[in-house]
Amino acid sequence: MGDATFWALVALIIFLAVVVYLKVPGMIGKSLDERAEKIRNELEEARKLREEAQALLAEYQKKRKEAEKEAGDIVDAAKREAEMITTEAKKKTEEYVARRTALAEQKIAQAEADAMDEVRGSAVDMALAAATMIIGDKVKGDTATELFKKSLDEVKTRMN
Repeated sequence: MGDATFWALVALIIFLAVVVYLKVPGMIGKSLDERAEKIRNELEEARKLREEAQALLAEYQKKRKEAEKEAGDIVDAAKREAEMITTEAKKKTEEYVARRTALAEQKIAQAEADAMDEVRGSAVDMALAAATMIIGDKVKGDTATELFKKSLDEVKTRMN
């Protein structure tokens, strides 16, 4: 066994010498350093992307709040405008009703005046006819004509 152990020790020493001669530990260290650098770069890039994402999120949240505020302002403006339109429409309707009422009252007053004038005219005509018949039977000639003219003038004066 001494021989096998000796040859195993010699093989191990030769193996280690070849590994050191071929600079395997340096290549392993360099490979590990490159991998660590790559991981470091990926972490840095991930951090930057995360910061950009947070900035974008904050910007979109700000824009959303502004849009909500603007929408609220638009709704408020629409409500105010609707109230103004309603008030104006109500005012115009009231004015229209007042004008129509005044016009109707004028027409009624005119109709009453026309009716009164017609009644007065009819009364005058009947009074004249009655006076003509009564006076015509009792009074004859120039006296009748003169009396008729006086009566006619007096009735016209009193009726108007």
